[in-house]
Amino acid sequence: MRGPGRAAEEFAIPHARKGENNRNGRPYLRIPLLFQVSTARISDVSSKRTSQALDPTSKAIIEQLQRDGRRSYAEIGKAVGLSEAAVRQRVQKLTDTGVMQIVAVTDPMRLGFSRQAMLGIRVSGDTRVVADRLSAMPEISYVVLSAGSFDILVEVVCEDDDGLIELLNEKIRAVDGVAATETFVYLQLTKQKYDWGTR
Repeated sequence: MRGPGRAAEEFAIPHARKGENNRNGRPYLRIPLLFQVSTARISDVSSKRTSQALDPTSKAIIEQLQRDGRRSYAEIGKAVGLSEAAVRQRVQKLTDTGVMQIVAVTDPMRLGFSRQAMLGIRVSGDTRVVADRLSAMPEISYVVLSAGSFDILVEVVCEDDDGLIELLNEKIRAVDGVAATETFVYLQLTKQKYDWGTR
């Protein structure tokens, strides 16, 4: 996830000759630049996105915002022992690096979207490429690579059943590499939470 306002850049591994493979036998790829580095490989991106260490203060700020995303920087500062300006700077850094987002979580049913569903997708080929194509669709709110019966799980929000059918047939199943889909229509949302804290 890119930070807001940061344009994607592409780069290639400068020391890799054309057609050269990495130690896993896979060719080097052009990949989107997610952070400021001079060179990187696919494995570098994964490790940097998952291994960023947060200090206790940053974790405390996140937990404050998980409880109430509208809480002011001044209130958060009192709770964590920082000035308002210092909190603002840390929140900006956390959002820029993709650690968190601050958004309004809405009820789709009250906004005219009467059909929500989870789709299990089986893929032939590179699951990451298919996931990127799916992520670009505005009707899809959630995309995750998974282990088990399905290669990818996506959550969709549509106006009605006609919209869901159109999305499935004209967009999702038209993506090269999508081999099969299974649709799990939501009947009732029983629990949804975002205040799971930090570790």
